[in-house]
Amino acid sequence: MSSPVIDDTLVRRLVSSQVPRWAGLPIRAIEAQGWDNKSFRLGDQMIVRLPSAAEYAVQVEKEHRWLPRLAPRLPLQIPEPLAVGAPSHGYPWKWSVYRWIEGDATAPERVPDLPRFARDIAEFLAALQQIDPAEGPQPGPHNFYRGGPLETYDAETRQAIAILAREIDSVAATAVWDAGLKSNWSRAPVWLHGDMSAGNLLLREGRLSAVIDFGMLAIGDPACDLAIAWSLFSGDSREIFRRTLPLDSGTWARGRSWALWKALIVAAGLSETNALETARCWRVIEEALEDRSIDG
Repeated sequence: MSSPVIDDTLVRRLVSSQVPRWAGLPIRAIEAQGWDNKSFRLGDQMIVRLPSAAEYAVQVEKEHRWLPRLAPRLPLQIPEPLAVGAPSHGYPWKWSVYRWIEGDATAPERVPDLPRFARDIAEFLAALQQIDPAEGPQPGPHNFYRGGPLETYDAETRQAIAILAREIDSVAATAVWDAGLKSNWSRAPVWLHGDMSAGNLLLREGRLSAVIDFGMLAIGDPACDLAIAWSLFSGDSREIFRRTLPLDSGTWARGRSWALWKALIVAAGLSETNALETARCWRVIEEALEDRSIDG
C-alpha cells in the first residue's frame, strides 16, 4: 500500500468529520516534522498527530491509555491525549489530538547549564522507573523492542560495523558492543520512555520543561533510555546524569551499546531518519568509543 498524502487538507477533513466541535479552528503544519508522525497545530491549544506508517500507528492507543496514568506521577509535563481519530478520507490508521505544549526542542546551544539539565532528565527517568509497571506493555514490534535484550539487534550492529570498517575503529566498536551483551536486566521490569533524544525534550527559558513522544513506551530494561548520556552529554554533565540514576554498571554498559547501535545503523545507511540525526551520529559514535569509564 502506498503512503497516504498527509497534509492540512486531510487533517481538516478528519477533524471536521470526527471532532466537529473543533472544525472551525485553523490548521497548520508544524515546521520541524518528526519521522514517526506528521504533526499539525489545531488552533492555539492543540496538536494533531498522524502516524506516517503502519508500524507507528499501533502506538496511538498505547499513548492514550497510559499517558494519563503516568502524568500525575512525573515531575515534568508530558503529552495530554484529548481525542483518538479513526481511519477515514483515505487515511488508513488511527490518529491523535493532544493538548499543545509550549517549548523549544533541545539543542546543546540552547541549554545554558547542561549539568543541571542532565540532573533534571535523570530525575525524570528515576521517577518514571518508580511507577508501578503492572499491566504495562512489554517490548515488542510496537516499540521496536526498546527495553528488550540487545541481542535483538546483534546481527544488524555487526553488519553496520563491517560496513563502516574503513571509517571507524571497528575493534573498539565491537568491544563496546560486546560489553553491553555481557549482562541483562535481572530485576523487575520498569517503565521506559524508549526514545530519550534531544528532539523529545522541550525547553522553557533554557530549562527542561516537558518530555514528549512516548510512542516507544514500554516496561522492561531501562538501558535504552541511557543512550542520551552519549548523544547529548559529555564530561561533567554525563557524570552527573550517571550519579543521579541508581543503576548498575551493566545497565550503563547496555545503555552505551544502545547509543552505539543507533548511531552505527544511521551512519551505515541501515536506518532511515531525519537529516539532523544523520549529522549527529558520528559524534555519538566517537563519544561511545572514547568513554571507557564504565568498563570493568
